[in-house]
Amino acid sequence: MRVETVADPAEFIDRAGGLLLRDEARHNLMLGLLGTLRDHPWRYPERHFWLVAEEGGSIVAAALRTPPHGLALAQPLVEGVLETLAEAVEDELPGAVGATPEIEAFAEAWSRKSGVSWSARFSQRIFALVEVIPPHPCPGAARVATGADTALLVDWLRAFSVEALEEHEPDEGALETSVEHKLVADDAAYVLWEVEGEPVSCAAYGSSTPSGTRIGPVYTPPEHRGRGYASAVTAHVSADRLAAGRRFCFLYTNLANPTANKIYADIGYRPVCDSLQVEFA
Repeated sequence: MRVETVADPAEFIDRAGGLLLRDEARHNLMLGLLGTLRDHPWRYPERHFWLVAEEGGSIVAAALRTPPHGLALAQPLVEGVLETLAEAVEDELPGAVGATPEIEAFAEAWSRKSGVSWSARFSQRIFALVEVIPPHPCPGAARVATGADTALLVDWLRAFSVEALEEHEPDEGALETSVEHKLVADDAAYVLWEVEGEPVSCAAYGSSTPSGTRIGPVYTPPEHRGRGYASAVTAHVSADRLAAGRRFCFLYTNLANPTANKIYADIGYRPVCDSLQVEFA
């Protein structure tokens, strides 16, 4: 087996597509990133792609990275190939993300190669939805956010990053870029839930795969929680994406947050697999 690097996201999609589409929901992060890199290259100016090919040319493993973020890993098709991949990656990785158990196998391989330890940062679960179960009615209505909502969305994304992602000093530039991208991209948006004209919750969508769309982040300020707003806006966005032609919606949940897991399960999201974000010392 040999490890190849490519520079063009379209080439990576063409060659690794068969591997990734074996389980579209499992690989939603990589597929979504690839679509963004192809259609909105300004979003991630630096990118790295790795392919592991057998002698006949079949791709049996793949990974990508958009610095400063860590490596995103696909599920390999053969055992032992992640050792080969780890040996070929020359970056100094801050971390990696992927479904279990392959992400743990890569972390072990990288730890042996680099001499650094690894630890779990977030235990997550990937969910997918094909039909919305309407939540209990609550006051308010949805509207698509516009540029006039930028400051509010950046504030909410900052709060989400601190609370849900434990980023105690979020990168302000990255927050603004993330919001800007979803406000201008054709396949992404923020949707606000408003009560009497006041925004009380939001859900974003984007990072589309060939037939799905990732929902998130979903955020409700503490003073508005417990009233069904998050369920309402998430169900609305999910139903809207299905009506627009998406075959399914998917999202990530933090396994340490049982409330969020229950909310999504109640409106029709079903578990696909567990995922892990790891960090290297």
